[in-house]
Amino acid sequence: MTAPARLLDRLVAGYQRRLSPRKGWSCAHRVAHGGTSCSAAVRDLLARRGVLRSVVPTAARFVACYRAALLLAQSDVRGVCCCGGIPIPFRF
Repeated sequence: MTAPARLLDRLVAGYQRRLSPRKGWSCAHRVAHGGTSCSAAVRDLLARRGVLRSVVPTAARFVACYRAALLLAQSDVRGVCCCGGIPIPFRF
């Protein structure tokens, strides 16, 4: 991993450790589709592709997360229970 990629990876890791647990909501993409959160996906992209080749896929992931948030807002989902990797929305 290049030095700029390591720096960005450390910044995202700091976000995951310090800010994300305190913000009060989860990644909409992860809640709607399962899998990893956007921050974990960005870290993976940085490790595999480097900074420059990660820009477009990262932007595409954030757009997909925004669309997932809109989808969840329309469905009035309150939370998600995972059963073997399958997200199951609930409304109570």
